[in-house]
Formats: sequence, structure tokens, C-alpha cells
Amino acid sequence: MTIRVFLVDDQVMVRAGFVMVVEAQADMVVVGEADDGAEALRKLAAVRADVVLMDVRMPRMDGVEATRRLLARPEPQPRVIVLTTFDLDEYAFAALRAGAGGFLVKDAPPEDLLAAVRTVHRGDAVIAPSATRRLIDHVAADLPVPADGPGPLAALTPREREVLQQIALGRSNAEIATLLFLSEGTVKTHVGRILAKLGLRDRIQAVIFAYESRLVRPGPRPS
Repeated sequence: MTIRVFLVDDQVMVRAGFVMVVEAQADMVVVGEADDGAEALRKLAAVRADVVLMDVRMPRMDGVEATRRLLARPEPQPRVIVLTTFDLDEYAFAALRAGAGGFLVKDAPPEDLLAAVRTVHRGDAVIAPSATRRLIDHVAADLPVPADGPGPLAALTPREREVLQQIALGRSNAEIATLLFLSEGTVKTHVGRILAKLGLRDRIQAVIFAYESRLVRPGPRPS
């Protein structure tokens, strides 16, 4: 299957570089380009894309707002990878909250970019939860205060809360299985149920949800 890629960046030379890298792959094709979020939304209304490489900082409409609006559209929705100049970037965190499937720094090697496109096309996230945690720690002061009342966490069983907490701490399914004395298959089942109950897209959004609901707090990861 050919992966249809759409490029959004306000720098022409950056887009040209991405086009060269993507078009050199037998399983990928560039189906469109835009130089800001507003233009991207207009073009993506007429062009079907599987993966959007979205610059996060652009004039007129940035990548955060464009991602939010794009993923609010009816399905089928593309997967979004946001591109940022800095690893710890509050714009990248905001884009993850908006539903992006991950982020990459712009100077990442071409093989990392291509691997990210293939990974999100499969429905997986392209950054480790621990990287999301570092972003959360960086913007912790801006996290919303949970509303009073039981909240969405009430839908989870005690075991599902434990699993969600470990996801937020950056642990893999195998690590969670060892820590909670479960099989890895059981952990995978719990993760699927957590995402379904909370209406979350992937593990990245699960990490963000856990922090926003104060199930876990920013700070050093326990050993």
C-alpha cells in the first residue's frame, strides 16, 4: 500500500527536502503541500492523505490549530506528525493534546522521518511516553486543574488505573506486566480498554490524560 503524505511548512526549502526524501521511497508519495495551517486545511478537504507532516510554528495558522481542526473533521482522518525545531517545545505538547500521533525535531535523520511516517500509518505513536513526560514536565504549570467530581477516571477499574499510571510513567507493556505480575497480553487488553473507555487515540494521549487528571504528577520517574 502506498502511503499518501501531505507536507505543511512555511519554508519552501524545508518542504523541498522532505519531498525528495519521501518521493525516493517505493511505498510513499507526496500528495500535496501547504505553507501554513489554513492552506493545509483547504487542500486537505479535497486531497486524501494518510499522514500529514505538520510544522508546528507557522504564520497565520500554526500547526496546533490546524491539527485540532483537521482531526475534528469526519473520518477518515489522516495521522499527524508535528515537526518542531526544539525537543522541549510547548507547541509540540499542545499538538499532542490536539491529537497528533507524535512529533519529530526538524533535524532528525531522514531514516527517522521515514520510520515515523510508517509507524503512524500503522496506527502507533512515534515517540516514547517518556519523551511525552519530559514535555509535560516542561509545561507542568500550564496543565489545567481537574474539575470537581468523579471525572472520567471513574470509568476505570482499580487495575486499569494502575496500568494507566504506569503508562504515564513511561513504562512499556512488558515492564508493566512484570511490575503488576500480569501477562503482557493481559496488559495489552487493559491498555485497549483504557483507550476505549476514555476515548483516547493512543498511548501518548493516555499519558497526557493521566497528568491532566492528576493521576500522576510531573517529576522524576521512579526507579
